[in-house]
Amino acid sequence: MPFTALPLLPRPVHEEQMPGEFMLTAQTTLSHHPGLESVAISLQNSLRSATGFPVPVDVEQGNISLLLDPGLGESEYSVSISPNTVEILGGDAAGVFYGCQTFLQLLPAAIFRSAPVANVQWSAPACHIADKPRFGWRGIMLDVVRHFLPKREIFRFIDLMAMHKLNTLHLHLSDDQGWRVEILRYPKLTQIGAWRRETQVGAGANAGADGRPHGGYYTQGDIREIVAYARLRFIDVVPEIETPGHVQAALAAYPELGVTDQTLEVYTRWGINYNVLNVEDSTVEFFNNVFDEIMDIFPGKYIGVGGDECPKDQWRNDPRSLERMADLGLNRVEDLQSWFIAQMETHISAHGRRIFGWDEILEGELAPTATVASWRGMTGARSAARRGHDVVCCPDDLAYFDYRQSLLPSEPIPVSIPLGVAEVYGFDPVPHGLSPEQALHILGGQANLWTEHIDSARMLDYMAFPRLCAMAEVLWATGEKDLAAFTPRLEAHLARLDAVGVEYRQAEGPLPWQQRPGVKGRPETHQERAALIAKLVASIKSSPDDDLS
Repeated sequence: MPFTALPLLPRPVHEEQMPGEFMLTAQTTLSHHPGLESVAISLQNSLRSATGFPVPVDVEQGNISLLLDPGLGESEYSVSISPNTVEILGGDAAGVFYGCQTFLQLLPAAIFRSAPVANVQWSAPACHIADKPRFGWRGIMLDVVRHFLPKREIFRFIDLMAMHKLNTLHLHLSDDQGWRVEILRYPKLTQIGAWRRETQVGAGANAGADGRPHGGYYTQGDIREIVAYARLRFIDVVPEIETPGHVQAALAAYPELGVTDQTLEVYTRWGINYNVLNVEDSTVEFFNNVFDEIMDIFPGKYIGVGGDECPKDQWRNDPRSLERMADLGLNRVEDLQSWFIAQMETHISAHGRRIFGWDEILEGELAPTATVASWRGMTGARSAARRGHDVVCCPDDLAYFDYRQSLLPSEPIPVSIPLGVAEVYGFDPVPHGLSPEQALHILGGQANLWTEHIDSARMLDYMAFPRLCAMAEVLWATGEKDLAAFTPRLEAHLARLDAVGVEYRQAEGPLPWQQRPGVKGRPETHQERAALIAKLVASIKSSPDDDLS
């Protein structure tokens, strides 16, 4: 199948160009089927802002019509443009919404500006487009712990996700360096846990600190608003509360949750922290109560429980933890983590939800309904799928957008290996070695934006784009990929990002104000990174037929 000649991103399944063009004018009207009211209003707002045209909705027969077609599948759509009409059909409201995003891309890039633009011919080429997504999970993980993003920035990021047909926002809400969501039953989680006295600047044990307090959190009202805002754009919000490691912010607020009697502050450094939760029933009850409130404000199917990078040293050196291990009939200290995750899973699944955790949760027995985020390469994805678990693939060497984008010394606070647009575009979320039945467990993938070194919305733009454009196509488009064909479409798409106001990374490298001279990172070679990941994944218990290569 030839690649589209139209500058669309992500690339659609099929496109056919025709003679002529549709002109958007002050007389253009919009009609829609029942059930598509919010989609129609969204398109109306998008068309009004830059054109200044009224584009009235709910006329009997508009020049632009939004229609439901039972013959199309979930999220599937078609766009048919003639010189007189635009017809956008979808198998459901989400499909119609995605068709609207495609229609907007067929108009001049200035359509993405927020105020009227003069001297623009608002035309779209006559064509027929038929399209549907390859994967159901097309996501991004946004870490709002290391550096807090105000609610208004979350809304902006959701809009950018919708523009790229991404549909899952994984919010990382708690960690050692902060607790970012209000829990009414335990107010100290935000009164104390949402604030740290300073922040590490740069990477490494000798990195300095800025001496400035940092913090923030979302009230439950904020969260409900974020979830509703995302839902209007057909984006699910998946919350993550870390357990049983990455918990020092919670321990600072409620020391009784910890293994030691040490009084802790919210962590001000980066890296793996050795302070973990104790394994008492009271601590299990505490987090079950936390998840009760999380499930109340996040209505989606998936609830993140963390499970990654949990050192076992404190349990191993603590007589009470060893006694508890024996009481539970566990043979190894390592089994305490699996036991704790199992307690969360039992509680969450009793509410009709599914736990979502990093691939370390594969190191023990795992409920069949658990969904695994495979980040340490693709080993976790293969192992999980072969065991019958659903998987979201986000291997660090292809999906970690905190990693540096080139070998240039001017890259800001360079982390790990170079990961540019070309490398992201080469990502395939379905690992080799799976049977067709096992491959059905691959729900899709996501990019992960860890924010240790992303301290502003401007830097978030720089690290996310245009790599997220490549990821969007990876997760949406079917068929063979062609980087040479993708590149000119991406170049055309950058004009849309310019119109929106995204401060993306230029192909030539960072602009002067995007650099961080004098602030050290932790660059790695591919060989160094591969060796570290190989060591990390050795702990995954695999069935005899697992290929861990």
